[in-house]
Amino acid sequence: MTPVFSRPGLRRFLLHFCALIAGVVLFAASFPNLLFENGLPLLAWIAYIPIFWLINDVGIKASIFWGALYGYAAYGLFNYWLSVFHPLAGLIVGIIYLFYFAVLFPVLKGAALLFPRRGYILQWALWIAYEYLRTQGFLGYPYGITGYSQWNMLPVIQIASLGGVWAVSALVIFPSAYIARALKNGFDRSSLTVFFRREWFFAALWIAALGGTLIFGAASQKDYSTAPAARFALIQHNTDPWRGGLAQYRMNYETLKRLSLEALDQEDKPDVVVWSETAFVPRIHWHTTYREDRGSYELVRELLDFLSEQTVPFVIGNDDARRELSENGTWERVDYNAAMLFDRGEIAGQYRKLHLVPFTEHFPYGKQLPWVYEALANADTHFWEKGADATVFDINGLRFSTPICFEDTFGYISREFVRNGAEVIVNLTNDAWSHSLPAQMQHLSMAVFRTVENRRSMVRSTASGQTCGIDPNGRIIAMAEPFTESQLTVSVPVAAGTTLYTRWGDYLAKIFVWASLLALTTGIVVKIIKIRKSKYHDSD
Repeated sequence: MTPVFSRPGLRRFLLHFCALIAGVVLFAASFPNLLFENGLPLLAWIAYIPIFWLINDVGIKASIFWGALYGYAAYGLFNYWLSVFHPLAGLIVGIIYLFYFAVLFPVLKGAALLFPRRGYILQWALWIAYEYLRTQGFLGYPYGITGYSQWNMLPVIQIASLGGVWAVSALVIFPSAYIARALKNGFDRSSLTVFFRREWFFAALWIAALGGTLIFGAASQKDYSTAPAARFALIQHNTDPWRGGLAQYRMNYETLKRLSLEALDQEDKPDVVVWSETAFVPRIHWHTTYREDRGSYELVRELLDFLSEQTVPFVIGNDDARRELSENGTWERVDYNAAMLFDRGEIAGQYRKLHLVPFTEHFPYGKQLPWVYEALANADTHFWEKGADATVFDINGLRFSTPICFEDTFGYISREFVRNGAEVIVNLTNDAWSHSLPAQMQHLSMAVFRTVENRRSMVRSTASGQTCGIDPNGRIIAMAEPFTESQLTVSVPVAAGTTLYTRWGDYLAKIFVWASLLALTTGIVVKIIKIRKSKYHDSD
């Protein structure tokens, strides 16, 4: 083996490093970024060629190093805006993905060693399995799933109604695994010819899948111009609601009120007015019930008096604080990140966020890791309790649900709302803390998939952008200018029916997980049997 610091070894190291940098840049550029607002989705179709080639060209031990470096660099560039929220946020996410890829790369290398001829197929399946598995549990984080890069390629993303974002990821990732395997021996013409002649069938299958996707994408998009419609006034007040104290909360309220009145003064009035996640910070139920703080109570009272004068219902993001009996038998305040429905000033219902953001909204390991919990609490983290129900509001015959911020990045949540009867998805978001258009666009890119997966319209009311209406085809009907005070009144189709994804959920991703595990296990068992047979014959 050539030492790394010999001249040939150094050249190889630099080649591997260049491949890694190319992979990092291609990955980040595929999604919305600082240079390209919508991202460059076509790059995603080749983004992993340098990475799969690198994995195929290094050893198992070296793959751990390159995987860790790729994970940290790729997410550091892609999610650079996390450091705006808190310097530790970007570091924590970087470390998590450093670990993920330090595990994934050697597994992918193992797939190539176990199946020298067609290991690229297992590598492809493993990558999709990894994308699904990293959305699970406390650390679940959907940003960077390959399929989301195609968010504005409408003919491509319609297959999400069949298999979720995973169907799109499967289509987009395969060319990288295939081409990287073809390039295993470089650009040697004879090697490439042998590979393409031998593996033409799988290339043909992918071409057929792409053709079928485009045909389905064209045929499945419906004209909703004659469908029933609902009008939503979406209020974008362009401030981070949690910044400042009571004086700032009052200023925010005055802005929200003014923009709402502008929407209500229109000749064609909205059916519902929507304020973003925790747009109104003082705890409405708490201060009305306990009146511990006079200033907060007076502001809450002003809000309720204003709402009592309105004939149109309001959905408002707020901290729903209650006294609840704790495990040790004492009554304690419990806070929920909530969307509250008001009808003429009365609370007509509330939804409490089910999937909380790890570390910043929820940390369930306070007893096991008290020092982490204390550090987060001292950083002014707003800890919430999880809600229990996928609430569907029904107002004047319109049935809708309200995933809050991070929740519209997970397919299973909107699916549950739709299965419970929601006809429209109403998202309340606050991304104002990021001060970043790429952050807001990356969030929007995931939200679009929820409409296609379930064939439901979505409206998004955000603190600073991207406030918009999206039809069931994933087409953005209208969007407010980001980082401006504005109200957007938009009519969206009210759709019914169900999709394969709504019925079966993430079944396709689970197939990739179990198929990958079965293939790996089979490969390892066969390898062990071959080694034992070889030793047995050698002993003879």
